[in-house]
Amino acid sequence: MRIATLRQQLREHGAKPVHEERVLRQWSRALPQDAGKRRPEDFLPLALREALPALMQQLDGLARLRSEHPADDGSARLLVELPDGQAVESVLLPRDGLCVSTQVGCAVGCVFCMTGRDGLLRQVGSAEIVAQVALARARRPVRKVVFMGMGEPAHNLDNVVEAIELLGTAGGIGHKSLVFSTVGDPRVFERLPEGPVKPALALSLHTTKAALREQLLPRAPRIAPDDLVELGERYARATGYPIQYQWTLLAGINDGDDEIDGIVRLLRGKYAIMNMIPYNTNEGLDFRRPSAERAEAIARTLHGRGVLTTLRQSAGQEVDGGCGQLRARAISVLQPSSVRSIPIIVAS
Repeated sequence: MRIATLRQQLREHGAKPVHEERVLRQWSRALPQDAGKRRPEDFLPLALREALPALMQQLDGLARLRSEHPADDGSARLLVELPDGQAVESVLLPRDGLCVSTQVGCAVGCVFCMTGRDGLLRQVGSAEIVAQVALARARRPVRKVVFMGMGEPAHNLDNVVEAIELLGTAGGIGHKSLVFSTVGDPRVFERLPEGPVKPALALSLHTTKAALREQLLPRAPRIAPDDLVELGERYARATGYPIQYQWTLLAGINDGDDEIDGIVRLLRGKYAIMNMIPYNTNEGLDFRRPSAERAEAIARTLHGRGVLTTLRQSAGQEVDGGCGQLRARAISVLQPSSVRSIPIIVAS
């Protein structure tokens, strides 16, 4: 379901733009429709008030929590069922953050990531994306949303942009606290600067070598790392937010001194932050993370050579909620006489 469809439904029940914004604001912030100083009976048209219970039931069905898997670091992996029975995962992050999914599965096929192992199954609608935020906000405060869960946001651009625009307005989330993560699609650099809400941008780099990047991200657009950084720099200067470059550290593959030199060549002097993320273990994949000492040395060296670098340990690793570990899993459903786990058609 798209937000545009929801808006049309509201208009069919007599809503004016101000009424639409009120309903969407309360929903996206996980607030009751009768909360606030202006009570619905004093503000909303009668037809809309009468339709609200059914509309809210519909919105509640866009993202239903089926299981929650908390980690010791304060994060939690959420298994979320969509209206058609498909499932995605989102992750509650420490410090009031949330990682949301934009697709069921993924078509990019990054070789070190579990999400795309079975390809793309379907797009997640813009209202379903916002519903993940509302679901999380019903559990704890959410002041930052990163589009880094299941899927490649650039491959679902209309829905993701529509969700970002609602979250950055009625949803009350600061624009630079909305982070659009992508492997690098030219449409992103054309589309995002045009909107009223300009999110921060995270670009998956992973290597400075074009040939190796094609191996690691086999179905990503064929943009050379140099060109990708140039596109990122233009966006950073236009928005005033530094680009967050994402780099999954893979032992023996992209953790060598030659890559350090390449990163310095590409990013020194750029309005950028390099996020080094040690690989998170996935069953069936043979990749390894470098030693903690090696990862720390890389980050320290880059920082000393003029590239602002953070070494990030993905939140929720112990519950398979870290970067590259998300996939939709079996949903437990309650039957009249017992609880059983049934498989659904999902990415794995």
